[in-house]
Amino acid sequence: MHLRPPSIDRGITSFLWALGLGVFVWIGSRAVGVDKGTAFLLGVISFGAIFLFVRTHGEDV
Repeated sequence: MHLRPPSIDRGITSFLWALGLGVFVWIGSRAVGVDKGTAFLLGVISFGAIFLFVRTHGEDV
């Protein structure tokens, strides 16, 4: 019997990539001295852009 990992929807993987990289941008912005509000907005905007990019240009399954 050959076991395969479960199929995960592209929307979920796009969300996880966007969340991880958005948090990375937010933490990186805070590390270099960007104000809290500006860093949060950069993180949210990068989250949205990364989500749309990965959702539309991600790997075809």
